[in-house]
Amino acid sequence: MFFKLEHQDKNSNARAGRVFTDHGEIETPIFMPVGTAGSVKALHQKELEVDVQAQIILGNTYHLYLRPGLDTLKRAGGLHQFNGWKKPILTDSGGYQVYSLAEMRKISEEGARFKSHIDGSTHLFTPENVMDTERIIGADIIMAFDECTPYPCEFSYAKKSMELTHRWLDRCIDRFNKTEPVYGYNQFLFPIVQGSTFPELRKISAEYIAQKDCPGNAIGGLSVGEPADDMYAMTELVCQILPTHKPRYLMGVGTPANLLECIAHGIDMFDCVMPTRNARNGMLFTSEGIINIKNEKWKNDFSPIDPNLPSFLNDYYTKAYLRHLVISGEILGAQIASIQNLSFYLWLMKQARQKIQAGEFTTWKKHMVEQVMRRL
Repeated sequence: MFFKLEHQDKNSNARAGRVFTDHGEIETPIFMPVGTAGSVKALHQKELEVDVQAQIILGNTYHLYLRPGLDTLKRAGGLHQFNGWKKPILTDSGGYQVYSLAEMRKISEEGARFKSHIDGSTHLFTPENVMDTERIIGADIIMAFDECTPYPCEFSYAKKSMELTHRWLDRCIDRFNKTEPVYGYNQFLFPIVQGSTFPELRKISAEYIAQKDCPGNAIGGLSVGEPADDMYAMTELVCQILPTHKPRYLMGVGTPANLLECIAHGIDMFDCVMPTRNARNGMLFTSEGIINIKNEKWKNDFSPIDPNLPSFLNDYYTKAYLRHLVISGEILGAQIASIQNLSFYLWLMKQARQKIQAGEFTTWKKHMVEQVMRRL
């Protein structure tokens, strides 16, 4: 068994479950900190595990392929051995990064030819070699190679891109089934639903992905600039089609409110760079709302950063001290802010899980969406 559905909310599609991997279990709903190049920026692995209480982190195929490179990762024994993270890892296929290199890549039936952002060298990603690459990186959950469409885009382009993603998926599954894990533990392949913000395309894609009977399923191509209501509508539609007995992963999302709303639609797994990226710029997500710690109002505020969060940060640091660090450009400021934001995101997921189990999610969610997104 890869996924066990444990609780279903009576007033929404929110659910609590458990994902099983050879590197440990993951309680859902879950947020996955992003460690693009094998490192969650500004955090030690011990802080991730003990303080943030992360259950799974992400690596990115595109970045890891370029640096440190597959030879180093294979010699190390895979990403788990290389970065010292003993719990589950998920790798994106690099499709989103190739999409973001619009001026440096060319997409064809064969795959995506692109230039490295590091040295300008030319590389080719195909569904087959991406599967081989993700085998070598060694993540527990690996993503199929897809094309992510920009927003907005024409219906004709979105349809053509979705159909290409489906053909690439078939090649990914074929290559995955013909190869074995490199390091002796199981890996699980997730396909990705595409279709931009066109309901008819999302329906076609979700149905196509569902019939592939993979261990879990992902939704891509959202949170790329479309209105939040469109993202919610596409998520709700797709979740009505994807099987309930398999985990659903919404890629690249998002704000605390986004997470709560999409949990209500039936999403189990999330990732986003927002909590760490915003932390490095002085934006804090807290249980009471959003704080721009650079603002003058916090200069002499000697209260804990987030008194409602069960965090060691409250034993040592105040808002005033954190503001001083951030304003001064001290590295410790980025570290403390990153721990705060990720701890809050994981705390929010744990709270959501408990409310689903208690049958109180819908009422709690309505209150929390307003609370966590207000500006303090």
